[in-house]
Amino acid sequence: MQRKKPNILLITSDQQHWNTIGAFHPEISTPHLDRLVREGTTFGRAYCPNPTCTPTRASIVTGMYPSQHGAWTLGTKLDEARTTVGDLLHSGGNYRTALIGKAHFHPIGSTEEYASLEGRDKLHDFEFWKTFSGPYYGFERAEMARNHANEWLVGQHYALWMEAKGCANWKDYFTAPTGTMDPKAKFHWPIPEEYHYNTWIAERTSELLEEYQKEDDPFFLWASFPDPHPPYLVPEPWADMYDPDAIPIPKGTPGEHDANPPHFGLTQRRDPDFSAYKETGFGIHGYHSHLLYSEEEHKKAVAVYYGMVSFMDKAIGMILDKLSELGLDNDTLVVFTTDHGHLFGQHGLQAKGGFHYEDLLRVPFIVKYPGVVPAGRVSDAMQSLVDLAPTFLSFAGLPIPGAMTGVDQSKVWMQSEEQARDHVICEFRHEPTTIHQKTYVNRRYKLTVYYNRMYGELFDLEEDPGEVRNLWHDKDYKELKMELLMKYVWAELGKEPMPMPRVSHA
Repeated sequence: MQRKKPNILLITSDQQHWNTIGAFHPEISTPHLDRLVREGTTFGRAYCPNPTCTPTRASIVTGMYPSQHGAWTLGTKLDEARTTVGDLLHSGGNYRTALIGKAHFHPIGSTEEYASLEGRDKLHDFEFWKTFSGPYYGFERAEMARNHANEWLVGQHYALWMEAKGCANWKDYFTAPTGTMDPKAKFHWPIPEEYHYNTWIAERTSELLEEYQKEDDPFFLWASFPDPHPPYLVPEPWADMYDPDAIPIPKGTPGEHDANPPHFGLTQRRDPDFSAYKETGFGIHGYHSHLLYSEEEHKKAVAVYYGMVSFMDKAIGMILDKLSELGLDNDTLVVFTTDHGHLFGQHGLQAKGGFHYEDLLRVPFIVKYPGVVPAGRVSDAMQSLVDLAPTFLSFAGLPIPGAMTGVDQSKVWMQSEEQARDHVICEFRHEPTTIHQKTYVNRRYKLTVYYNRMYGELFDLEEDPGEVRNLWHDKDYKELKMELLMKYVWAELGKEPMPMPRVSHA
């Protein structure tokens, strides 16, 4: 009997380090993600196309790299004319499509030329959000939240849900101008768990699963969690779930930035001057060092980050339980990942930005599809989040547009092929900064080049998995660097050779 086309459930976190799943890192508790690990295949070499939110999220839905789809940095907007995987699943496969949680396809700031539906002028227009629920970038239903923890960005559908739940004082849990909470508060977020956005996403996702099951419609449903993206704030008991003194705290290695590009070293100063990069202070994501925290605060921040992951895991478990309760398990392709990684002390850095370490580029990545994707397997086949759109289309039996530059990973997920790619490309560019970098990663080496700069990075991930020895200027690696530079050039030009012309000798 022919198997019906699968439902697709995409679950994502935001800014989650690849090594924060309990099945592989016993210092953290994630029983529901561990369940996915047991029931599916974990890919240990999965990468984001850009270590910031908007570019990667736009790549997930378009199957294109940020430099191709146009939303190449924070503050840019994904063109509404771009064809998305949701558009194609809905029109070609009659899929129901929905996004619950964080979208971030639009910037916070908006101009007359580039109006932003997710911008500050719309976030708190509750009369608008009462009537708007899509369509939005191929999602016929979109229910959104833009804030992380207590940020003033709270609004949209999440705020309306809190009010509907009877939380009349919800503004007490958020910062001005929306609310009254102290913006300097750290670690303990007093919001009750029942009003947290994790609960909202789990509840609304579960309700849509019930609707789709009742109507027997195939669906593409994206549950998009805003955690564990900083600020480091989470309700009890999660805020005190982990003992700060019992967790190994990542730190930098003395001298590791001596051979790195200049902006790496600047982050290790208490008062860095980024004027040469057209930036001031900590104006760009990632220009944060461990010096921002005392030793005690750093330990607590890591403990709370873990607590945020564990709380989110509970909400993910609610969704997985509902999927099973409705009898949808066997007909649903489930993918869990994040949009990019996180630095919480590694290399003496905090947050994210123009640092293409594995901590930022690698992402957790689990695929479950009973009877199709092997259970309990761990694979080192390279994946990129830009591959999600074409792979989803392949599983749905739909053609993949030529404009999608991600690769179809379906046969790799099903283990009928060993690999679909032998390298990944990662990008970062932030205006008006002069840092503009691209990285080529293969199974062993990582090469990073900077626009209009002679410096760069070369790491041997096999001999130096911690990436503390930059080989860019090492004379013994000159030939290897040239070889990798050529491979990077060809990778940038595209993986397919030009077709051979028909030649007439007449």
